[in-house]
Amino acid sequence: MDGIIGELSRRDKRKLERFIRSCKDGRLKTCYLIIVNLAEGRSASDTARALKVSRSTAYRVATRFSEQGLEGLIDQREANGELKLDDAYLSTLWEVVESCPLDYGWRRPTWTREMLVETLLKRTGVRIHVSTMSVALAKIGARRGRPKPIVESTWSKRAKNQRLREIQELV
Repeated sequence: MDGIIGELSRRDKRKLERFIRSCKDGRLKTCYLIIVNLAEGRSASDTARALKVSRSTAYRVATRFSEQGLEGLIDQREANGELKLDDAYLSTLWEVVESCPLDYGWRRPTWTREMLVETLLKRTGVRIHVSTMSVALAKIGARRGRPKPIVESTWSKRAKNQRLREIQELV
């Protein structure tokens, strides 16, 4: 057994190289490249340096490959549970963001992420982290920005109409 994972058969190397060429997921592609490099006899340190990953990542990928084969390299988070940012949550967030915080009993006129988390907890029963709220806001296309002030004209209606007539005459 040379190196960490041992030697791969020619068939397995070709299979891995085919996977690398067709892989669209960057994380999975990096895992495949780690295995190919280790199978060619490179050390975990050299492999990690060449692929710009940590040494512990190279060892972790090699261990999972040794124990579970190629299936061990696939992202195993699909069994993490239900998504919190589903369509219903995002549509509720959109409704809340379009309204004023004063409508929900808050004492300030602009939303903060913390206020949105608490308001949506009351409306949906789902608690998310403040950083996850940032992701949700990006998903619905909300932008960060200063509120646009609404300034009433100080001119009387008569003065405003007179000025508008003067401008129309010039045009």
